[in-house]
Amino acid sequence: MLYGYFYLLLFISGEVNFYFLKHKFLFTVFVSFFIIVLLSLGTWQLVRLNWKIKLINQIENSLKDEPINLSNAIQKNYLRIKTKGSINYDYQIYLYNLNEKGEPGFEVVSPLTINDKNYLLNRGWIPFDKKNNNIINRFDEKNIIGILKKQIKANMFKPKNDISNNYWFTLNREDIFKFTGKKFSPYIIYLSNKNELPKPKMITANISNNHKKYAITWFSLAISILLIYLYFRKKNY
Repeated sequence: MLYGYFYLLLFISGEVNFYFLKHKFLFTVFVSFFIIVLLSLGTWQLVRLNWKIKLINQIENSLKDEPINLSNAIQKNYLRIKTKGSINYDYQIYLYNLNEKGEPGFEVVSPLTINDKNYLLNRGWIPFDKKNNNIINRFDEKNIIGILKKQIKANMFKPKNDISNNYWFTLNREDIFKFTGKKFSPYIIYLSNKNELPKPKMITANISNNHKKYAITWFSLAISILLIYLYFRKKNY
């Protein structure tokens, strides 16, 4: 799209002379096509902007609610819950990630059984040297307060998990089944207890929302092409 815009500018400046642009009708079709596409992209970004604003408001309202008992809850994204269960520390997953300061380490993801149902509990971040240290397993399983978050598809460009060394880059569900022999709920529980180690991951409504900027960009390109086209018509027709 931007290449077409670039070539249109070159043509008007006299540096490029496409054969089909010598014909007024074809030139008009060419310009109209770009303007329609750019306006469509801008409109789509406005639709996405409206969706994202509603999502952020939904998350903010959900995070303000008091935690409800997981066994009585209709599960949904960013629902604050409280529960109790049993953690299997033998199959604890160490997921590579950075902490809030940008330091590398692991997020500790523990298999959690609640009323015969299996969940993954993200208990928070630890430095590399605390891996497999019993100190990180001092945890009250009878008092779990957290936030549900539906697992999303893993980034395909991340490295493969090293299951044999328990060094993970994604929570690939097939790998998790190979490692634990169990299937888990699509909702991960992110612990929000005030623990020091592991340090629970803070879940907020601060998610990326650049759709307004993108919409302005596409609409600006459409307007600029229209102005250039009108100038060209006045100059050459």
